[in-house]
Amino acid sequence: MIQHYLNLKPYSMKTDEKRKIMLRNLNQLTQHHYSNCNKYRQIIDGLWESKILAKKIEDVPFIPVSLFKSHELSSVNKKDIRSTMTSSGTTGQTVSKIYIDTQTSQDQQKGLANSLQHILGKKRLPMLILDTDACFKNPEFMNARGAGVLGMMRYGRNHCFALTSDLEPDLKAIKDFLEINGSAPFFIFGFTFLVWNKFHEILKNNNLDLSHGILIHSGGWKKMIESAVDNDVFRKSFKKHFKLERIYNFYGMVEQLGSIILEGPDGLLYPPNFGDVIIRDPKTFEVVPFGKTGIIQVLSIIPHSYPGHSILTEDIGVIEQTNNSSNDWNGSGLKIIGRVPKADLRGCSDIISQKMSS
Repeated sequence: MIQHYLNLKPYSMKTDEKRKIMLRNLNQLTQHHYSNCNKYRQIIDGLWESKILAKKIEDVPFIPVSLFKSHELSSVNKKDIRSTMTSSGTTGQTVSKIYIDTQTSQDQQKGLANSLQHILGKKRLPMLILDTDACFKNPEFMNARGAGVLGMMRYGRNHCFALTSDLEPDLKAIKDFLEINGSAPFFIFGFTFLVWNKFHEILKNNNLDLSHGILIHSGGWKKMIESAVDNDVFRKSFKKHFKLERIYNFYGMVEQLGSIILEGPDGLLYPPNFGDVIIRDPKTFEVVPFGKTGIIQVLSIIPHSYPGHSILTEDIGVIEQTNNSSNDWNGSGLKIIGRVPKADLRGCSDIISQKMSS
């Protein structure tokens, strides 16, 4: 299903053109999941009164991301499940479980490669990972952080982990990596809260030259919100202390691996040709006008083994740009505002529960 999109630059399709093509693919996925996942069928019957075929992309049935925590949602036989991914969570917290088959895994890899090559080029670069290798010790049952690191490692080589198992900088390993690879382009990856708190803040006075690096980061600030800095401060400080200028944030989630919403040159986040975003009112779930904030709905044609092709997230955002003048960055330019307030989240859950029980 994804192959058609891979022959194009990943962020090149204008919104209307993309949505016409995606609609057919999304309707096929809705039918597939409705036929093969009993719990998804029950959810759609409750929320959408069995209306599974959409005439426009805004009408594609969505399900709240929280349902992946409370329901076992799989559309393939157990014997076909290749791996199970889990969302991040503190000890004792319920996490999402995402069941991946071979087709979904392959499409995730193809989609991610298509997006990353837009920034990194087609040759694999030496890779500095701002994390510890302890984050993915159990590949059979992996959380979002471990899956993210392992997934990104496919697109780099000569991997170096910058943090120890205690999440302290391994300065010798970093310096050794830079001595060998630092004079030519190299790939840097990490999760935002670790990149800032465990790398930037500790090593900013060590005169490390990352001027040839390309940093891709994601994940926000998790439980470290008190130390959060805005994107502009983040960029300026890395330039000042590390001479690092090529920095790209992206928005993604374990429920839609492979489809990353990547930061463009204007600082907004753009979905790839095989994905899209819609903003909805948190009380009515209607699509809001352009430039208004609301809950982010994410769409992707990748999920085949589980019904994750149309998801209502728990994040607030706004679309500030549509169809950039640059041919390299088209589609809906998204700005993330933050998380849905807990009170509003409970209200959303109540509305959804009422619809499912009515």
